[in-house]
Amino acid sequence: MKKIFSLFAVAIVAFCTPCLLLSASATGTTEALDPESLRGTTLYVYNWGEYISDGSEGSMDVNKEFEDRYGIHVEYTNFTSNEDMYAKLISGGANYDVIIPSDYMIERLIKEGLLAEINFDNIPNYQYIPDEYRDLYFDPENKYSVPYTFGMVGLIYNTTMVSEAPDSWEAMWDEQYSGQILNFNNPRDAFGIAQFLLGLDINSENPDDWQAAYDKLAEQKPLVQSYVMDEIYNKMENGEAALAPYYAGDFLMMVDNNPDLAFVYPKEGTNVFVDSMCIPANAQNKAAAELYINFMLDTDIATANANFISYGCPHTGVQENPDYEWYGNEILYPESVDFETDYFHNLSDETLSLMTSLWDDLMIEGGSNTAVYIALIVVVVAVIVIAVVFTIRKKRRSNLDD
Repeated sequence: MKKIFSLFAVAIVAFCTPCLLLSASATGTTEALDPESLRGTTLYVYNWGEYISDGSEGSMDVNKEFEDRYGIHVEYTNFTSNEDMYAKLISGGANYDVIIPSDYMIERLIKEGLLAEINFDNIPNYQYIPDEYRDLYFDPENKYSVPYTFGMVGLIYNTTMVSEAPDSWEAMWDEQYSGQILNFNNPRDAFGIAQFLLGLDINSENPDDWQAAYDKLAEQKPLVQSYVMDEIYNKMENGEAALAPYYAGDFLMMVDNNPDLAFVYPKEGTNVFVDSMCIPANAQNKAAAELYINFMLDTDIATANANFISYGCPHTGVQENPDYEWYGNEILYPESVDFETDYFHNLSDETLSLMTSLWDDLMIEGGSNTAVYIALIVVVVAVIVIAVVFTIRKKRRSNLDD
């Protein structure tokens, strides 16, 4: 009966939404919005890679469905980390109407006045967001964000390359896997792993804690094959690495292409996250942004996305949908969690600066630097070539003068 009622409600919402959508003006009042007036406009969406159903492998092309339904063109681009997204957002080089950052970054964007308040009269499908994903620490008054996915970070390993199934982050420091270990190419996740392993607070404001985590990562660096984000797919699916930390949902995509892969939540604990849809304060098409967010919460659209990207979906209509492929999956929805979990929180400016500085040092100094050595070799060769060319030209001039 619940499922029948849910589907009936979805049908009513889908039919009535174009007539009911409202838009908040700059003064906070509302006026009737005709979605037809948005036809021919462009919506700029900035999202993680591999994070929307895109029509591949028989899936729904969600953005095309939105374009066909509303006549609004979607200009869709990707970022690889919250930090990269933030840098692009504050650079002023591009404006976006919808972005999908993680919890701690949302907290930072709100603090810095970089997000617009959402008019939830325009988001009737918000009814499908369960209570446990409302009033979250980063948006306690539910003004700026609409949950999109949730999950945890774990350790992916290749069973044909790892001698014994790991249960600890310590496996990433095991010298027998030197050159076969990957790590995150973003500071918050990479430092988080070291902090969990050392029993430190991942949101610590103590500089000594960050230095200790840096030292641990510097100790690991000679063993690391590379620091990756989306590149992890090819490396783990092709058996190019033995161990890698990454998000649980992405593992489910990888193992489908390489059944030798396995996954574990390390005993020391891990980061839990919620990624949410937000509207930047400088959005040029806010009405279309709210239309898009509501569209993304349509049960059929949300189910298509949840099936494709394999992350936990905070949407009651999806979780009750018999077509949802991952409902009850023990990795996405574990029945019990016997390890520590914690959200990343926004850090003070001083700690953010320290983390960035330490990360830059790690990338430059903290171990073997093959890329640096190659660059030095290239420079040396270039200098030699220039010197040889100069010498030859000098000799030719000398011969001509004679």
